[in-house]
Amino acid sequence: MHRIIATAIVALAAAFSSARAEVLIGAAGPLTGQLAWIGEQLERGTEMAVADINEAGGVLDQKVRLVTVDDFCDPEQAMAAAQKLVADGVVFVVGHMCSESSIPVSKVYEAAGVLQISPASTNPQLTEQGRANVFRTIGRDDAQGFIAGNYLADRWGNKKIAILHDNSTYGKGLADETRKQLNKRGVTEAIYEAYDPGKTDYSAEIAALEAADIAVLYLGGRHHAAALMARAARDRGYSLQLVSGDPMSTEEFALIAGPAAEGTLFTFPADPRRSPEAAAVVEQFRVENFEPAGYTLLSYCAVQVWAQAVSKAGSLEPKAVIAALHEQEFDTVIGRVDFDDKGDLTKQSWVWYVWRGGEYVPVE
Repeated sequence: MHRIIATAIVALAAAFSSARAEVLIGAAGPLTGQLAWIGEQLERGTEMAVADINEAGGVLDQKVRLVTVDDFCDPEQAMAAAQKLVADGVVFVVGHMCSESSIPVSKVYEAAGVLQISPASTNPQLTEQGRANVFRTIGRDDAQGFIAGNYLADRWGNKKIAILHDNSTYGKGLADETRKQLNKRGVTEAIYEAYDPGKTDYSAEIAALEAADIAVLYLGGRHHAAALMARAARDRGYSLQLVSGDPMSTEEFALIAGPAAEGTLFTFPADPRRSPEAAAVVEQFRVENFEPAGYTLLSYCAVQVWAQAVSKAGSLEPKAVIAALHEQEFDTVIGRVDFDDKGDLTKQSWVWYVWRGGEYVPVE
């Protein structure tokens, strides 16, 4: 009798434990500092995706719990954040956002058997390392720079072009890819220099560009410095055309730049907010008074593909999930996606946008 009771207690405990079982996943990005706006896009996108997955029953009949960490887009802090997530027992991480964070932490996640899907890191090196656990839901800077270089050559090949970068893995990487293609088109930039991304005043840099008769500035960097440069040019009455990359897809750029944001051109993936697959999710965000711009839906997508890969694999075991990610296609808020053997999207759709009236819209 005692043995029967003991067995029943063990069975009940196991059932109770199973009922409460949850799968931990992480999200890592800049939640504070100059880049907190893109960190919020990551946070809101992953939170909504987890809530929707749990409402639908979770993964493998288990609820998903999200652990979010701040890496400040700094390599050292990113390593600490990654180690915390591994210690917490996450099986999957959405992130990191900045390439200078994503690239070094990928080794930590690989060693721990943790899947990593970045919604924002565009530097080619991330998926060129040969790490099977690394994927991304955004394109690469060799493709983004190719398009940018061609655009500069086609529109302003007979003007003086300056290329500035913030010397970060992302900023210099994109600037170099753009410069490479521009030069292949037979156009040589008049200025190629690094700038300090921590400054609050770029009037001296803008004055130097004006003195050099620069018509177009291509900026390899983030939105904060770009906005301040745009303001400095406007303050001088200097009609400088600003062209840049994907970080300009945040409302903070326009808030900082003010009227000077008008006409700024940048590249970003085809806006998923405009796709029918995203309509219901976009409406959910807007009901909460949050506009899912920039990397928000790319972050949501990262959680979606992981959950679908787990379902297709029928397991949380890393190798099985990774195999599913490589072998299957996934229906997501950014449309149907699949990955190549490196973990990159097989289809990249970089599109030109322009800031008009306080929002960014596709260039017609």
